[in-house]
Amino acid sequence: MVEIEKVRYADSIQRDQIQRMIRSRQQKERSPEEVEVRECPECSSLNLVHDYERAELVCGDCGLVVAADFVDEGPEWRAFDHDQRMKRSRVGAPMTYTIHDKGLSTMIDWRNRDSYGKSISSKNRAQLYRLRKWQRRIRVSNATERNLAFALSELDRMASALGLPRTVRETASVIYRKAVDKNLIRGRSIEGVAAAALYASCRQCGVPRTLDEVESVSRVSRKEIGRTYRFISRELKLKLLPTSPIDYVPRFCSGLKLKGDVQAKSIEILRQASEKELTSGRGPTGVAAAAIYIASILCGDRKTQREVAEVAGVTEVTIRNRYKELAEELDIEIIL
Repeated sequence: MVEIEKVRYADSIQRDQIQRMIRSRQQKERSPEEVEVRECPECSSLNLVHDYERAELVCGDCGLVVAADFVDEGPEWRAFDHDQRMKRSRVGAPMTYTIHDKGLSTMIDWRNRDSYGKSISSKNRAQLYRLRKWQRRIRVSNATERNLAFALSELDRMASALGLPRTVRETASVIYRKAVDKNLIRGRSIEGVAAAALYASCRQCGVPRTLDEVESVSRVSRKEIGRTYRFISRELKLKLLPTSPIDYVPRFCSGLKLKGDVQAKSIEILRQASEKELTSGRGPTGVAAAAIYIASILCGDRKTQREVAEVAGVTEVTIRNRYKELAEELDIEIIL
């Protein structure tokens, strides 16, 4: 038995030595383009340039060709805009939280054409219709997924109506999923929780929207959105700072078609007002509208109080009161 163990031990040592010899030989036989080159062997420069037309790796300082005939690992097709890139790409869409199954499932297209673009025969259309029907049923298997699918479609509808970017939609979907995981939906409407998650994501991403704007695109009241938002933010421990009036200035100036100097002047007025604590305890939209009204007069691109009020979603009385406070406290002379 001892002799057998010695033979086995010797065989294992010999096997390891052979494997090390093979690996070292493979490394020596690797071509220069397969070895990752970080610096020029001639001048030790780190300025290495890939010349894809000649398939060469060239030193940008001394001009030495470090490697040649390397393989281009990019696609073999060219695209000049996003639409062409999406059409010619042969991979699927990235994972997203805005779809209940994160976009990982396949979809059977509603058009009765095959991969070559040819029309499918009437004999196979009935089978394709059945496959499409069962595909829709399989994607939503239980009540939780059905709830999530409806809520995320509602989120996408409201975000589209408000013109919100994709980052806000993803954040709102993540907040809603966390609420579902913590069982915060029970006893509350799906629309209310979805609207509250969208409002919270707007504040979290620095793209603020007022409760009135969210209410205008949702199917629930402003009171329910606010109540649900406070409950979700408390239970999920969302750290949301108070909305700054400066966040509203670019959107309001864009709606009024004001120039960049008016926007810069408005932000300057609001920063001075925040230093003197004139914005605390007041609605951010009203203060932002008043600052834009003052800046438009000072920059010679005047807008009426009614025009500013319509874009900001506040009353003319609010703008009048706020701009008088700002002008008085900041010593701004306004010639009407």
